[in-house]
Amino acid sequence: MTKDVITLTPNMPDALSVLAGLLSGGPDKLVGTTGDDAVVQLCDTEGRPLVSVEAPMLVQVAGEAERLLGATAPPVPFWWTEIRATTGVEEAERLAGTFAARLISLAGGSAWPPEAATSLAVVKTDGVSVAPTPAAAQPAVDALTDKVAVIIQDRPVVSMTAWLADAYRAAADAELGLQIVTSSDVLLSPAVRNSLSGWPSRWVVQDEREGYYDGLSGAVLAWQNGLFATVESAEATAHDAHTRVAASYQEFADTGERQLAISYRTVHPADDRLVLGGALESVWREITGEPPAGWGTAEPANLPWSLRQLTDLAHDRAPEPTWLVVVGSPARPGLATVRISRTTAGVEEDVTLAFGYGPDEEPPLDALPRTAEILATRHHLQSMLLQLRKARRDLAVPPRFEGPGVPLAFVLGAEEVRQLPGDRARRTPLSDTPIQLGPKTRPALYYPLPGDPSDLSGWQDFERLMRHLKGA
Repeated sequence: MTKDVITLTPNMPDALSVLAGLLSGGPDKLVGTTGDDAVVQLCDTEGRPLVSVEAPMLVQVAGEAERLLGATAPPVPFWWTEIRATTGVEEAERLAGTFAARLISLAGGSAWPPEAATSLAVVKTDGVSVAPTPAAAQPAVDALTDKVAVIIQDRPVVSMTAWLADAYRAAADAELGLQIVTSSDVLLSPAVRNSLSGWPSRWVVQDEREGYYDGLSGAVLAWQNGLFATVESAEATAHDAHTRVAASYQEFADTGERQLAISYRTVHPADDRLVLGGALESVWREITGEPPAGWGTAEPANLPWSLRQLTDLAHDRAPEPTWLVVVGSPARPGLATVRISRTTAGVEEDVTLAFGYGPDEEPPLDALPRTAEILATRHHLQSMLLQLRKARRDLAVPPRFEGPGVPLAFVLGAEEVRQLPGDRARRTPLSDTPIQLGPKTRPALYYPLPGDPSDLSGWQDFERLMRHLKGA
């Protein structure tokens, strides 16, 4: 396990600041690098890392420190520096705090957690030794088995940092699951939740009553055969297994907060003049009245919104896929994850997006048909699903039950409508007639669904519609 300390400084930590930090353990401490020299490490006498320091990141998007750390950052732009100490070695945690304190004393700003960076004194580490190199040579991985990579996190919000993204890719390349272990007061970023959808990857929450449970399903867990797996209830039989659900997970209170969830796919013809991200910007403007605030390849999102920069990055990475996170302004919480990939059909953008609303705010449901029409007529929409959920306004995911979304509408793109035989797309088993979007000669279709957050029967209508469109 590692302990994280993060500095938020108005000035870039220059060579002198970093050198002062590296002397936190005295002049004889070993220094090494990893990650293409993007990470500097203070090591023990055997060369094993006590503290790892990532290259400072310039954050140009307001609200990210508040969203992910609950901390007040300097005005944008500011520099975000991650410092990770090997847990279980008290001197390493103190060393990380001293490194941060020295950085702040020279570059200004603050640290998270604030109590970590309180001393500028040299930390005595003579004779201190640590465990072997981290599992899979990934600083973020705490345990590695033949089934999963396990990461223990102690941040307020577990976000898709560059550290975690590297560990996720390494686990995927090794065909392993990723299991993230936290305490019960930690939240997940939607970007992390969307990446934990495939078994055996899961969010493992420590619980005083149950031991461990899955933060997304509530299933009680135990460490079994090299991974955290579900525990069956005492009433289970050989033919009827019942998964135990943690009592803590079921402590649900309806606060009146809601989320408008939008997921869609666009497929663009491959062209050197193609500009990506336009569909997402159009959705954002229609729903909030403004474009996204920022984007990045990890959290925090550090770059101001730019269609050209986003497109250039995806073009440079092709034919490999590109994963992005996009955020809105603090006044209207919004977060999207975007996967851009080159396929035989063209260039695909898969987007999962949510906006948060308080109990006294109304989601702009009347803007949804217009939003769908813009995507269908200007951005090569293939399909789109619109939902409303009882969930937190700030979009963070708690280790508690949140009601499932209910479908508001499904949209089928014009090309997909054209490919269906006869009038199948227009004549459905639903009571409401689909709404035509775009030109009558080649329309997309908008299928309204009940959309009542207290009534899940809309999913039955959605399932009937899907079976009908597939010809089942």
